[in-house]
Amino acid sequence: MGAVPPTRFVTDNSLDFVARRLRLLGYDVLGLQSGRLEDVFASAQSSGRTVLTLSERRPARFAAVSALTLIRGDAAQGVRRIAGEHEASGPPFGRCPMCNTPLQRRLALEARGEVPPRVLRGAESLSFCPTCARWYWEGSHLARLREWLEAALGHALAEGAGPAADP
Repeated sequence: MGAVPPTRFVTDNSLDFVARRLRLLGYDVLGLQSGRLEDVFASAQSSGRTVLTLSERRPARFAAVSALTLIRGDAAQGVRRIAGEHEASGPPFGRCPMCNTPLQRRLALEARGEVPPRVLRGAESLSFCPTCARWYWEGSHLARLREWLEAALGHALAEGAGPAADP
């Protein structure tokens, strides 16, 4: 019997905050800008993803589509539940939190003119999103994100996990 593949998710913009936090943990979470539940279920059906939603309602024609209903207003509980029940697609900080694309490791010098000079002085490599052209690096913001994630999960993240770490 083979290993179960990681769960891939899709949600609408009502769960953007949760989606970004899950991406930071390595989960593949496609975010749709449509607010229509039917669009989210149709996307899940066509792409083999599980729906993340705040709605108890399920369109009848999508009865066979897998869905998880999260509690409104409790992002930490949603992240904890998904992390406890599903395998991530990749390592923590390995996906762009904004667009879901796997990050690439690039030489810090490639980011010249796009990131603060102090970042270039302190790093050999940075993480880059080839889709939205954002650069990611170890910084004070990452410490706050790591703290939020660890509090939500109830345990520490693996040492060395960060945006410039090897995936």
